Amino acid sequence: MSRKIVRLTLDHLDALPSPCRSCLFWELDPVRRARVDDPCGEKDAWVSQVLREWGSCGRIALVDDQPVGYLIYAPEAYVPGAAGFPTAPVSPDAVLLTTAYVDPAHAGGGLGRMLVQGMARDLIERGGFRAVEAFGDTRGRHAGTCVLPEAFLGGVGFKTQRAHSTTPRMRMELRSALTWRDELEVALERLLGVVRPHKQKAPAPTPKATRSGRQAL
Repeated sequence: MSRKIVRLTLDHLDALPSPCRSCLFWELDPVRRARVDDPCGEKDAWVSQVLREWGSCGRIALVDDQPVGYLIYAPEAYVPGAAGFPTAPVSPDAVLLTTAYVDPAHAGGGLGRMLVQGMARDLIERGGFRAVEAFGDTRGRHAGTCVLPEAFLGGVGFKTQRAHSTTPRMRMELRSALTWRDELEVALERLLGVVRPHKQKAPAPTPKATRSGRQAL
């Protein structure tokens, strides 16, 4: 079974689970959401705009080349829905993670962490941001909202930035998202250094004797 993380494109949108495919909770403010006749078309337009003006705004998890999870992120300027939270606004040096999902059949296998790490690598390579922030929901996975569970965010490296009883704003420094990988690589290098046999030095050449019986230097 092969697993990989790829960039979100318009071609991936139809693979988003319902109702996420047509959800505009983050992409539009409440007034504009109420006036939309074609939610899927509006979602396409939003992703197209962000891709064109800012760049990649999501990651897709593939298992055997089939989409089974995703996350979406963007600067707060592209996410009007964030303004309604009591713990807003997002810090100026952070991108906002709005949505993340992993198919229940593949939950618990680390795909959520892989998606977050893929996002962190993308943002580090592009520069300009130090962190990712997200609004968490303290009521759990089945709260029926478009807000990520606080427990999930905490499990992938987010820490509370501004506390709230139901929707704390949480933050993850970009470098910390990759720290576990760096530590693992260092541990492997140390282990290999212990088990790898040391190269033995070649023995010094034996001096040759001359016809006179003296050793040649």
